[in-house]
Amino acid sequence: MMFASAFALTAATFLTIAAPWLTGHAIDTGLGVITSTNLSGQEVTNIEGDMGTLMVAIVLLIAAAVGRGVAVYAQTYLAELLGQTLAYDLRNEIYERLQRLSYAYHDKAELGQIMSRATQDVEGVRMFVNMGVIRFTYVLVLVTVAYGLMISTNTKVGLIAFAFVPLVGLQASIVTMKLRPIWLQIQDLMGQMANVLQENLTGQRVVKAFSRADFEQQKFDTKVDELFHESYRTARFQAFNEPFLQGVWLLSLALVFWFGVIEIRAGNMTPGELTAFQLYLTLMQVPVRSIGFIVNMFARANSAGSRIFEIIDAESPVEEKPGAQELDVTKGEVRFEHVSFAYDDQNPVLRDVNLVAEPGQTIALLGPTGSGKSSVVNLLPRFYDPSAGRILIDSQDVRDVTLDSLRHDIGIVQQDVFLFIASIRDNIRYGRPDATDEEVIAAAKAAHIHDFIQSQPDGYDTWVGERGTTLSGGQRQRVAIARTLLLDPAVLVFDDSTAAVDMRTEFLIQEALRNLMQGRTTFVIAQRLRTVMEADQILVMRDGEIVEQGKHEELLEAGGFYRQIYDLELREQEEIAAAALAAAGSRDN
Repeated sequence: MMFASAFALTAATFLTIAAPWLTGHAIDTGLGVITSTNLSGQEVTNIEGDMGTLMVAIVLLIAAAVGRGVAVYAQTYLAELLGQTLAYDLRNEIYERLQRLSYAYHDKAELGQIMSRATQDVEGVRMFVNMGVIRFTYVLVLVTVAYGLMISTNTKVGLIAFAFVPLVGLQASIVTMKLRPIWLQIQDLMGQMANVLQENLTGQRVVKAFSRADFEQQKFDTKVDELFHESYRTARFQAFNEPFLQGVWLLSLALVFWFGVIEIRAGNMTPGELTAFQLYLTLMQVPVRSIGFIVNMFARANSAGSRIFEIIDAESPVEEKPGAQELDVTKGEVRFEHVSFAYDDQNPVLRDVNLVAEPGQTIALLGPTGSGKSSVVNLLPRFYDPSAGRILIDSQDVRDVTLDSLRHDIGIVQQDVFLFIASIRDNIRYGRPDATDEEVIAAAKAAHIHDFIQSQPDGYDTWVGERGTTLSGGQRQRVAIARTLLLDPAVLVFDDSTAAVDMRTEFLIQEALRNLMQGRTTFVIAQRLRTVMEADQILVMRDGEIVEQGKHEELLEAGGFYRQIYDLELREQEEIAAAALAAAGSRDN
């Protein structure tokens, strides 16, 4: 496309330049204007041209105009196609890279900045390739050929016209250097503004609950004000740059005309050649004036490109090894061997964690906030990689297998449930798009959400709002559980997945999951006594270490840290359950 566009551009350039040359040739030969002095000393103009030559020149001018129109159309079409194709590729490459980057990148990335780079920055690069690169090439070819013809026709007048080109180039360079940092700041401010907007829209419930609309408006106004002033700075540069370039052109036009007349009087130039010179400069007026626009686009695209490639070139700490094999899960044994992990070098989260989850066992992770429970289960599907040690599933290091096969065999219900704007059916089927309706219904029944779905007017086709806001917390949780169960994974991870449901719903879910957990290795992060009591192993964590390990009764008898947690958090649940059971018994009597 670039070569085809360049060919069309070259044709348009030469056909554009052909028009002044043909006009000059027609004046000198077709019209044959001859100026002479009579005996009384007066100048007399005679026309001694050839009408046939003049008609040929007119026909060629028309043909050049038509040909130029076709070439410009082809060049414009191809340049737009090139720009749109580049934008298409860049957006896909950004999106693909974002899918491959690990949690470590997304933990620090700002959503508004990413959105700004994938939209406005890509658009800035597209416009530069479409209009900037092609237009700059057009200007370069046009100026080179036109000035070459002028200098070859009359060196003196041609050099006078060409003397203004370095001045234009110097001005363009100065403007570029000044605009680039400003555009970089503008692009960054656009990302910040998008951050504020996205955060405000996402947190509307909190904003309204705390009556902070005025505060949020002020935050947005501050960013808009900064963006306005930076954009205004670029406008000031452009306001000076374009009139300056136009003034240079007008001065060039005047000097060429003045010295051209002198050369005609000296017999070194013909009227047709001077007319051609003036037409050359007139044709170059718009291209020369557009240099300021091109410079501005280049400065913006340079800044935008830097921001785009910060994403495309970002290194992910979690990478799939070349030649990685598919994970082959036969039993479901999970081992952590001397595993340590830190989100950064200064703050270790896990320290020398060792655990063995036998096939089919349920492992409960218990501990205060920040003890490292979620980090343990996040390392299993390689959302992060450990700083030291290794994690094995059926004696296979998770870093030696493909990410897709690893995550297909690990079903996760996360604490922060995310549902897509789609039907309930599509949300449950998200991990297995090929699942049948019967399989979707079976998973929903297992998660005790089927009856609720059937009670809706549209059933499984009920539309879910953004992030599932049209459902209650417990309903979202059960849809997420159904989505995970549909995968039929060998290893299950429930990251505090029943925290948002009431005790009755939790009981129903646990009853449904009991059979499904058989034969699967299951990790559960929970604060509910029932989950803890039924676990095959309880791992009590504190400050990134496993401080106690065993069954419920064993740990209670040990009187250690687990006993403290039980007395503070779990005993009350047991007493409430016992009271409820006693009340039910008295009603039966």
